[in-house]
Amino acid sequence: FSPEFTITYITHTIIYTSVYIYTYKCSSTVLHIPSTNNSFVPCFAHRSELKQAKRIVVKLGSAVVTRGDECGLALGRLASIVEQVAMLQNQGREMLIVTSGAVAFGKQRLRHEILLSQSVRQALHSGQSQLKEMSVPVLEARACAAAGQSGLMALYEAMFTQYSICTAQILVTNLDFHDEQKRRNLNSTLHELLRMNIVPIINTNDAVVPPPVPNSDLQGVISIKDNDSLAARLAVEMKVDLLIALSDVEGLYDSPPGTDDAKLIDIFYPGDQQSITYGTKSRVGIGGMEAKVKAALWALQGGTSVVIANGTYPKLTGHVITDIVEGKKVGTFFSEVKPAGPTVEQQTEMARHAGRTLASLDPDQRGEIICCLAELLTEKKDEILSANKRDMEIATVSGSFSQPLINRLSLSSSKLNSLAIGLRQLAVASRDSVGRVLRRTRVANNLELEQITVPIGVLLVIFESRPDCLPQVSALAIASGNALLLKGGKEAPHTNRILHQLTQEALSIHGVSDAIQLVSTREEVEDLCRLDKLIDLIIPRGSSELVRNIQRAAKGIPVLGHSEGVCHVYVDSEASIDKAINVGRDSKCDYPAACNAMETLLVHRDLLRAPIFDQIIDMLRSEQVKIHAGPRFASYLTFSPSEVKSLRTEYGDLECCIEVVDSMQEAVDHIHKYGSAHTDVIVTENEDTAEQFLQQVDSACVFWNSSTRFADGYRLGLGAEVGISTARIHARGPVGLEGLLTTKWVLRGEGHTVADFSEQGSMTYLHENRPVPQGSLA
Repeated sequence: FSPEFTITYITHTIIYTSVYIYTYKCSSTVLHIPSTNNSFVPCFAHRSELKQAKRIVVKLGSAVVTRGDECGLALGRLASIVEQVAMLQNQGREMLIVTSGAVAFGKQRLRHEILLSQSVRQALHSGQSQLKEMSVPVLEARACAAAGQSGLMALYEAMFTQYSICTAQILVTNLDFHDEQKRRNLNSTLHELLRMNIVPIINTNDAVVPPPVPNSDLQGVISIKDNDSLAARLAVEMKVDLLIALSDVEGLYDSPPGTDDAKLIDIFYPGDQQSITYGTKSRVGIGGMEAKVKAALWALQGGTSVVIANGTYPKLTGHVITDIVEGKKVGTFFSEVKPAGPTVEQQTEMARHAGRTLASLDPDQRGEIICCLAELLTEKKDEILSANKRDMEIATVSGSFSQPLINRLSLSSSKLNSLAIGLRQLAVASRDSVGRVLRRTRVANNLELEQITVPIGVLLVIFESRPDCLPQVSALAIASGNALLLKGGKEAPHTNRILHQLTQEALSIHGVSDAIQLVSTREEVEDLCRLDKLIDLIIPRGSSELVRNIQRAAKGIPVLGHSEGVCHVYVDSEASIDKAINVGRDSKCDYPAACNAMETLLVHRDLLRAPIFDQIIDMLRSEQVKIHAGPRFASYLTFSPSEVKSLRTEYGDLECCIEVVDSMQEAVDHIHKYGSAHTDVIVTENEDTAEQFLQQVDSACVFWNSSTRFADGYRLGLGAEVGISTARIHARGPVGLEGLLTTKWVLRGEGHTVADFSEQGSMTYLHENRPVPQGSLA
């Protein structure tokens, strides 16, 4: 045959490699299975590298392809899988599919034919439409495969056609890999199909395949017993970058899924097999998790990265294949590179365990840890500033970070001194935190109830830039007895590292150094937000974009924080000139990158032609503040500054918007419409107007004749803060020690039962509130 005929034949004809395939010689090199001693291109070491995968095999297990009744295909799942494979193929990747499903599809067709045949025969014999109950005989698997294979392929072809992608079918048996000529034919065919942008759909030829022979693997070679081993064999033969094996479980567990202590393994390393207890195989198929692991390790040894994941109920966005390729934490990733430190899951467990010990310490002991940390901040000042200088230089040279972010990155001697002072204040406050009695009630005689404060559990704080956040948050976690995971930005690794080392040094004086962990692995923030069984509260510290992304990504974990800091200063018609200028300057210029910096200056209309307005403008210009005019302000001017694009803008720099309002009430309405419920200020000498503003504005912080910059835990006497919350529940405003505590109810009785208080019982409820002495601890 001519090469042109061969191409047409491959494109439009079902290809069976169990018979001789006519192919022309192509330039592709025939690949051989590497032995354990052969060198090969190393597979990806981290999930984040999976985005680089060019050639990908997707293996669809029987449980993924078939319906729950094992009779017919799961068309919805198949459609989603085809869409994802087509998307990756159209991105320029080379996709191969190893699929099950022929037996189930054939079983459905044969059962239908048998039932139809029986009903016709019964109708002919009985002469009436009343039919007896019909039974379907046990169907032989090979016959089902023969009847279902063509229909399965036709279904794939129809689905991929919707995305303008051509497919080709290849059926193989174990013998096709043992015969050198057939191996060459298969290899050449697959390369040619991929070269022509065709998706090969590969399956074992179950119509003729013999039963698998136990322990029949040759040395260094895996035999084809099922589609798991087939996928692994093909992956190595074709030098595939990534093998995605989809099954009906989330991934590999350390013990059978469903058992009490079963834990999903995020990353599995060769040599860890001894720590795994395997369960039974899935409801369909001939493999099982042990077979999948064996195949995965063999493929890994051959240079192919492997992920085993759930294809029946995708946990994330519903696109499990594309999520894996994007590097998201889905299923179990097989890697040969074991990280030097613990995984983030192990870090969380360590923190929770040590956090419980931390919570059980005496208040004075927790205070000693915080004071020790404060001392270390001053003693190790030079080392901290040296590490910070290095981060600043790298961030500046890289050009990847905005100037406001670089400004937040900077530490100074004065900032470290302020931190130390705040931590010492917090150490005093921590003596009256965990275990404080909030309420005491006599429920009945000898039945006493207390409500006491307790830690929340494990906190995850994600922060950009601002390394001074680390000791603040750590001290608050210590004071409140909470375990803590810290995820700092990539712009401050050296500063964060030394600050965390000092924190652990302080914790070690009472043997709880593991209570605070710094996540330094390549863990994506989105993946951390899904650890709902390990983390109790997420607190983001950073840009509005970071906070919004975390709020979207968090699944089942509450998020404490604010998405934006659009703070207002309203200068009333009865404002003092000096106060207006001082408050406006400090609110905008003291630290423009802070979330509590002024972003919009509201001015009463009556002031536009007054000296106070000109002086405010002169002050802003002298401070080099770029002014944007609000729509109404712009209408008063012949030549105005650039009109603001949005009245909801958080500039985070020496920029602000000026807008005009007719009254205090209009200022309040403007704040409610365009503000972020963070911090808003009125400047006025009229006490009645001020009190109305303070009462009406629904923000976390509302001030009178005071700078927005006072919205800070240290400045308000909390010692430190984990952030500012604009939520309407739990903590609001600067979140200090109190915001990191929850409560539990403790009931002390003497064998009391609910039956004692029934109509026939001998006891009655008293529910007497009893006084709680100030500072009383349980």
